[in-house]
Amino acid sequence: MKLVIFESPVGAPPQPGLLTERGVVSVQSLVRPGHDAQHTIQNIIDDFDALRPKLEQAAKSGVAFALDQVRLRAPLPRPGKILNCIGNYWENRERAAAQLNLFMKNPDAVIGPGDTICLPKFDTPTSFMHEAELAVVIKGPVKHLAQEDWRQAVFGYTCAIDVTARGEGRYTWPNKPVASWLGKSFDTFAPLGPCIVTADEIENPNNLVVRFWNDGQLRHNYSTSDMEHPVGEILAFLTQFMTLNTGDVICCGTNHEGLGYLQDGETVRIEIESIGDMTLTVSDPLKRKWERGVYMGADSTNHDAIRQHHPDMTKTLR
Repeated sequence: MKLVIFESPVGAPPQPGLLTERGVVSVQSLVRPGHDAQHTIQNIIDDFDALRPKLEQAAKSGVAFALDQVRLRAPLPRPGKILNCIGNYWENRERAAAQLNLFMKNPDAVIGPGDTICLPKFDTPTSFMHEAELAVVIKGPVKHLAQEDWRQAVFGYTCAIDVTARGEGRYTWPNKPVASWLGKSFDTFAPLGPCIVTADEIENPNNLVVRFWNDGQLRHNYSTSDMEHPVGEILAFLTQFMTLNTGDVICCGTNHEGLGYLQDGETVRIEIESIGDMTLTVSDPLKRKWERGVYMGADSTNHDAIRQHHPDMTKTLR
């Protein structure tokens, strides 16, 4: 099942729906409303087992709006927490896995399909980059999760773009006088969407292809099987430190070999296998220009590293 937040007509109050082959079906009358769209989605996640028969019937026979009649919004407009893995991909390097670590991203930075990534109107960061990532949507509360029980904490998955301000070189701005991840949290720097795919639709989140295009040019093109620390390990690690609650979002890192700059007037698209795709635009009031970056080839997954560290995943290497 694919859950969405949408407007119909455009500009109307957002409501919950299902993205189906027939179009978008409203489920507003079937679910427990929250005081805003985020909390309505959280109610659906918490009530999902009881709601499922009604939702499945609605997906089959409910009135469907054509996609050109609706405006999809971020499926999680304001998560309680957004946590992002640092790196977390082998990236064609033969080495020991880096220590698992994460940072927190501003939940108010969330935007969705059709929205605009707005670069900030000051020039202290030297550039801004895209990082296409698989995001896990939590069903909680969960604490001290055993790694083998990780699926109990997962409601579903969505696409995320971790927009990042860079300093000189490729470090995240600012890194002086004390390094921080503030450059990840400008407004509009956390696109999510187009939907939340329920966990039963994806057998193995560590076997999905992630792609990202900038003005039609393929940039990211990698498999989540290339993760150093798979989804289950990430969730078990995090819940030793904090409680994960319903609607929290965990972004699993990116393969940095597909990085590129974001510039004024560009159109970008992210697509993750079995989830879907969304398109956004970029606006920069200062009209800055950088080199577009170097495309790293048709497949930036480190197959040799997967064979060495995750032999159980080698059967579906691409």
